[in-house]
Amino acid sequence: MKPTPPTASVLTTAFYAFYDLHRPAYLAYAAARLPREEAQLSVTQLFDLIASNWTWIMTKQCPSAWAWKEHTRAVARRAGRTPTPAEDTALLHDDLRLGIDRIATITGTDPARVTALLAAARRPPHSPTGRPQNRTRVGRWLGWPRSWPGVSTSR
Repeated sequence: MKPTPPTASVLTTAFYAFYDLHRPAYLAYAAARLPREEAQLSVTQLFDLIASNWTWIMTKQCPSAWAWKEHTRAVARRAGRTPTPAEDTALLHDDLRLGIDRIATITGTDPARVTALLAAARRPPHSPTGRPQNRTRVGRWLGWPRSWPGVSTSR
């Protein structure tokens, strides 16, 4: 038996639920990256795009992931800079004070990925050699004596 397609009222209700769930966080994200009026315009245009393509978007495996990708792309284009997913996640968590589950919901990812992105955002920057800039010497960290053969513990 073939499943029946959803009715227009079900699709409309689903869109408004999506809108109510995502719009506040999308607007806060855009406002953190853009001037207030431009942020509002960007979010309005995004939800116009979503509304006009809602039936098609609902066929996607994860409509939230599709919408988040479109949103971050539009904000990056307006801001003139594309942040990394780790930077976006840190902004949502640290600046906008969203929880891991809420971030996962609005970005269409799972909580484990959100946690991994937060960990990546908090790693110290790397030098051009690929080594962390603020690392300690292994010998000193392990408490080896300065005279250990072949190991330098000087800074």
